[in-house]
Amino acid sequence: MNYNHPMRNGSTITIRVMCAIVFVLFSFCWLFFFQADQLAMTQHVLSGGVTHYHPIWGALIGTFCLMGLQLVINSFIRLNKRTHALTYVPSMMFLALVTEVSQQIESNEGVSLWIWILPLLVLSGWGIFIWIAKMAQEVEAASTFSLFSRPMWINALLMALQIIGVAWAGNTNAVYHYRMTTETLLADGRYEKALEVGRHSHESDANLLMLRMYALARVNALGERLFEYPITANVEQILPTNGQTRMYYCPEDSLYRFLGGRPAEPMSPLRFLELLERRDTTSLRTSAPSHPRTSVSPASDYLLCGLLIDRQIDRFAREIGKYYTLDDHLPKHYREALVLYTHLRSDPVVEYHHAVTDEDWRNLQDLEKQYPDATERQGKVEDQFGNTYWYYYKYL
Repeated sequence: MNYNHPMRNGSTITIRVMCAIVFVLFSFCWLFFFQADQLAMTQHVLSGGVTHYHPIWGALIGTFCLMGLQLVINSFIRLNKRTHALTYVPSMMFLALVTEVSQQIESNEGVSLWIWILPLLVLSGWGIFIWIAKMAQEVEAASTFSLFSRPMWINALLMALQIIGVAWAGNTNAVYHYRMTTETLLADGRYEKALEVGRHSHESDANLLMLRMYALARVNALGERLFEYPITANVEQILPTNGQTRMYYCPEDSLYRFLGGRPAEPMSPLRFLELLERRDTTSLRTSAPSHPRTSVSPASDYLLCGLLIDRQIDRFAREIGKYYTLDDHLPKHYREALVLYTHLRSDPVVEYHHAVTDEDWRNLQDLEKQYPDATERQGKVEDQFGNTYWYYYKYL
């Protein structure tokens, strides 16, 4: 006699529901919490900036489509027992691919051949496993599957392995995600929020530093907070003027409008900033307000910070007087640089002193004397002075 056992049918439904819940939750969280910013960048690049990616709708539609793909696949192969979770392999593969394609588009290298070859290899192996699973399902003895039965745990394990595979194959690079999130926030004008992205991480790259400098300049804190972040670029990479760095989601025009001009041809950032500074010098000198910081153009702060990044403290000491009154109102890193310059040069062009900064400098000197070993000394100095220009100048 051939009939459907109600307990058996109900238990296979339980397996399908469990797998569906796990997939929907993982897919939505993966797309919304971990990949939303790079998917926004991908859509922006592919559409030429015409369309805008919405994180919630993108995650919902993506999850719905991938779940629909699984339902279509399962309607053909009908795996409902121990290996039902294998029907999610193509959907999981697309989850991994879409984020990997995003990184290759951003890197400007084009989509590599492996993006096409690897899925074909995976699908070929998957087809073999499906064939074996179908044969095993046909001869599998009828049994009832409880919530904690062996088939349930086998499916749970298969889903877990697929999730691990997506996390391994997808883009989980922290710095890349910092960059995409920072660009999204900059495009929305949320500059302070952008500065919190990866705030306590030591990982960074040239593009991320460029974005952070833009955000700092927007909140008038470039000279106050720049060296509180990892400096992982040289002065040639602080602006996208010569192709060494670039912005993908946040328009570069917004940066150039903020600085007051756009380079007519590729040139070094310092050269570009010098040209902007020369244009603005006259107006700045003839209208200096009571608080000196408000008179400084963004391009001038960029120029001064570029000199500090390049460790050109002699030129910095000569230039800073053009824009700032050398008093207690100077931004923190400018005070640190001038105190450093004053103590390093026997005949400084300017001699600057600030009570608190001078005391911190003496504390740094005393701390360094306590640790003869260079590695140990650097670690101790980083703990106490890692957010100062002194640490960058002397140890990085």
